[in-house]
Amino acid sequence: MDWMIFKRVLTSGWKGFIRGGAVSAATVLIMTVTLAIIGSLIFLSALLSYTLVSVTEKVDVSVYFVTTASEADIFAVKDQLEKLPQVASVSYTSADDALAAFRARHASDQLTLQALNELGGNPLDASLEVRAKDPSQYESVVSFLEASPALSSGGTSIVDRINYAQNKEVIDRLTLAIRATREIGFAVVILFAIASILIAFATIRLAIYTSKDEIGVMRLVGASNAYIQGPFIVTGIITGISAAACVLFLLWPATWYAGTKTEGWFGGFNLANYYAEHFALVFFVLLLSGIVLGAIASVFAIRKYLKV
Repeated sequence: MDWMIFKRVLTSGWKGFIRGGAVSAATVLIMTVTLAIIGSLIFLSALLSYTLVSVTEKVDVSVYFVTTASEADIFAVKDQLEKLPQVASVSYTSADDALAAFRARHASDQLTLQALNELGGNPLDASLEVRAKDPSQYESVVSFLEASPALSSGGTSIVDRINYAQNKEVIDRLTLAIRATREIGFAVVILFAIASILIAFATIRLAIYTSKDEIGVMRLVGASNAYIQGPFIVTGIITGISAAACVLFLLWPATWYAGTKTEGWFGGFNLANYYAEHFALVFFVLLLSGIVLGAIASVFAIRKYLKV
């Protein structure tokens, strides 16, 4: 296809879009809804990921040490844990820091503070808080500690207890929730993608139906299938680009309105901030989706009239 024919196809596609009037407007409207669904999935995926990360960060396994354990021995255990590929971070809390935190939490509970003062010492243990890269990996971390017990210079174990048993149910539920959410999210994306293609196909096919007589005449005069399809594909692409532009414009007030609510409900995630920071990603996904949906739907919608 030389440049003159290509230019004619582009011009015919643009004129077809303008000449379509109400049908073109309706097609853009339906495509806008379709792309809005795709855009919503982007934000839903980001919100879901943020929520899962936030919940995951609040789950850990604490290793408590006997009061006679030296800091050197505890830091040796910390170094061993940090070398494990499953471990994301290990933080140390001394017995004094644990006591100070306990006093701060119970500052208004004078009875508890009085009982603590009567003990005449620090009953709390030093501890290591271990965060795994994935909740399913906590069991292997605990197994490592049990298989290689931390010993003092005298050969006795310095680990008093590990709170994995108490947190196991929460960790298992979180692991299951993350796996189920990912699988359901993938299924939802596939479902909406199929629905989007069907909606775009139906609306563009309606637009092409109004030009069936014109297609028949072009077939009679010997026009090639590519030449006949070209303007409709261009029209579909213009429809997709127009719909993407509408969605990108509408997302600004929508995310601004919803941003304050999501920030309060989901502990800091602001949709407006996410949209501003990831505008290039959203722009690329919606524009590409609009072009691909418009072009593919046009190709399949016109095949009936080409009889190929």
